[in-house]
Amino acid sequence: MKEKEAIMLALFLSYLVLITKGKYIRSIKKGANSSQFLIYRRVNKTIQMESGDIFDCIDVNLQPAFDHPLLKGHKIQMEPSSLPSGMDIKSPSQHVVSPAQPPIIECPIGTIPILRNHRRDHIARQSIDEVTVTNNQQEEAGIEYRDDYMYGTRAIINVYEPKVKKDSKDLSASGLNINSGPEGGQADTIGAGYSVSPSLSGDGYARFHVAWDEGVLNKSCYDLTCPGFVQICHTFGLGGRLQPVSVYNGSQYVITILIFKDPNTKNWWLIWGEEKTPIGYWPHSLFTYLKDKGTYAFWGGHVSGPTASTDSPQIGSGHFASEGYSKAAFVKNIKIVDGNNTLVNPGDKKALAGSTSLSKFTVDGYEIDKDGMHTFYGGPGDLA
Repeated sequence: MKEKEAIMLALFLSYLVLITKGKYIRSIKKGANSSQFLIYRRVNKTIQMESGDIFDCIDVNLQPAFDHPLLKGHKIQMEPSSLPSGMDIKSPSQHVVSPAQPPIIECPIGTIPILRNHRRDHIARQSIDEVTVTNNQQEEAGIEYRDDYMYGTRAIINVYEPKVKKDSKDLSASGLNINSGPEGGQADTIGAGYSVSPSLSGDGYARFHVAWDEGVLNKSCYDLTCPGFVQICHTFGLGGRLQPVSVYNGSQYVITILIFKDPNTKNWWLIWGEEKTPIGYWPHSLFTYLKDKGTYAFWGGHVSGPTASTDSPQIGSGHFASEGYSKAAFVKNIKIVDGNNTLVNPGDKKALAGSTSLSKFTVDGYEIDKDGMHTFYGGPGDLA
């Protein structure tokens, strides 16, 4: 397709948005930035949130995942075969916390929302890869865990908006991940959590993301920006802003994340919140080492980017872990999924809580009890 024809098609598709109706919908004006999805994919509906984020509703069968050469002819799985047992056990909490919520996107059933990131549209693909993959510095604070047989993990993660300089290409993130593969390179990794990244989102908000590495291929990606993750939820917007966020010495807000391996299909599922909402999955065929099981997990926070060690952003609340509840970030009620598809407590001897730079970030209050594994973590970085 010639460039001029492609632009005209994009404008035509954006005008079709005018006939959709909804509480959060606004028309896309002529001359506004258009996502590449408008050109190459049929947009069912476009929704602009009150925050300014724009989501395109795309047919679930036409989502980016299926451009992956390993997913040609893949039959989409619309729900997990079964959830891990032990998820309905409620633990009394010493402190009152409330859920941080992603935006609810009112896409029609049979479609999924894809965030249209204007800032990303103006950055060359090579630059994105430099920010997210190549030659990055990294620091972290949290819990590392090694186990020969791990089929998932669940945790409750405190949500803050750590400070990252506006002109920095660094990011600060908190969440969980699972990986498997040789140490020193080529490991497969999947993960989910929130991050603050002004260079990618254009703001300092906490946004929810999924990410993965295909180790053997040396490919890294996040959300739906390249093929891999298969989304099935028509109301959840990956990359969307989480609200409210925790306040230092004030109200605390959390997200609950479960990643587990479906015992029948072997796909790795992402489940959101206490409501146990399936968001989507990573097909097992994407991976070499995660096809079977995970052998390593991490819970906590990290900073990464060109200056993440030499001029570190904050992690978590920006305060050291020793300050404790309502002042330091926490991850709690950590469980792992065993070979029987059951949530169980991690083994204490397999866990290591710590930080890569104790002058900038710390871990404190590490413990395992009947509710799982817990710790405080974080710090000011170089922004003290």
